[in-house]
Amino acid sequence: MDSSEEGDNNERSRRVTAAADESWFSQFRNGSNPWMARYVYGLMFLAVNMLAWAVRDYGRTALTEMKRLKECRGGKDCLGAEGVLRVSLGCFTFYVIMFLSTVGTSKLHRPREQWHSGWWISKICLWAVLIILSFLVPPAFIGVYGEMAHFGAGVFLLIQLVSIISFITWLNDFFMSEKCADRCYIHVMFFATISYVISIAGIIMMYIWYVPQPSCLLNIFFITWTLVLLQVMTSVSLHPKVNAGVLAPGLMGLYIVFSCWCAIRSEPPEESCNKKTAAAAKADWLTIISFVIAVLTIVIATFSTGIDSKCFQFRKDDKQEEDDVPYGYGFFHFVFATGAMYFAMLLIGWNSHHAMRKWTIDVGWTSTWVRIVNEWLAVCVYIWIVVAPIVWKSRRGASDAA
Repeated sequence: MDSSEEGDNNERSRRVTAAADESWFSQFRNGSNPWMARYVYGLMFLAVNMLAWAVRDYGRTALTEMKRLKECRGGKDCLGAEGVLRVSLGCFTFYVIMFLSTVGTSKLHRPREQWHSGWWISKICLWAVLIILSFLVPPAFIGVYGEMAHFGAGVFLLIQLVSIISFITWLNDFFMSEKCADRCYIHVMFFATISYVISIAGIIMMYIWYVPQPSCLLNIFFITWTLVLLQVMTSVSLHPKVNAGVLAPGLMGLYIVFSCWCAIRSEPPEESCNKKTAAAAKADWLTIISFVIAVLTIVIATFSTGIDSKCFQFRKDDKQEEDDVPYGYGFFHFVFATGAMYFAMLLIGWNSHHAMRKWTIDVGWTSTWVRIVNEWLAVCVYIWIVVAPIVWKSRRGASDAA
């Protein structure tokens, strides 16, 4: 019995060593590394983002080729916002297929796991064919997909929101645990102080940049309400019954201040209260840099959220076995599928009839309100996460007493 166990251990060690000795190209070709596979999917997603942007901003140069496509009606329905939706549809379909073919995968070295981590030539060809076929879809169906994409993008924002808040609360619980509370106290106070300082400074700068005159009541409301929400989160976290500390609300403060800034920046540059955005629109190099950063942020956010399936598991104390998959493949592809809808909404300003300027992203009143609602929802979710244990405990105590 001991000799067989020793033999199994030696075999596992041999496999690990052999996998480590493989070059990245060999791992790519053989599909032996699920961790490397996620980067390939991320690069494919980035390529689709850039393709959708190129179709929107520079698709007119391809007009002569588009005239040959009957469904494009001389290129009219395959460029601009419609072109973005068509590229998004191809990407969405690919990741839906991957989701359906990998959901429920739990063990390594199984056919579905190998399909996720390998078969790259076949999958890249499938990915390219689906994007090409999306330009042959009738315009009426693209309109329906555009409406569906609003819902899918909202689902993506909700998943991302839960993932971010779960990470913040996990980080806060870790530093407040018994084994780390004493030696990490100074670090917690330092990072919490820095977070609050940056949040307050950000609010002050938004008042300076985006409230050039007293008549900018909407911006004043957005910024002031963000300050109020920061105070509310801090008060709830420091309540004796909650006692969640100051690190979590400090980090949440950074998130909601950033969300408020993104919301105000999404306002149309023609608005008299948005001089900062209007000035930035005139600086081509700054606009290009902002656009590149925004696209990379979309890809990184989708990538990081896709591998965080554990924050949606009800049982998080399950022991990880050696042959278990390192992350949920189905959830990973589902996030990328909704991310395909999300980047389409950003590139068309959440409105297929809204004309977007070159090198701009997520601009328009719809984008502004989506960001603001996302900020408010984040505060509600955070407060519920820290208050829920107390509510359930009091209800349980009342039921036991009865």
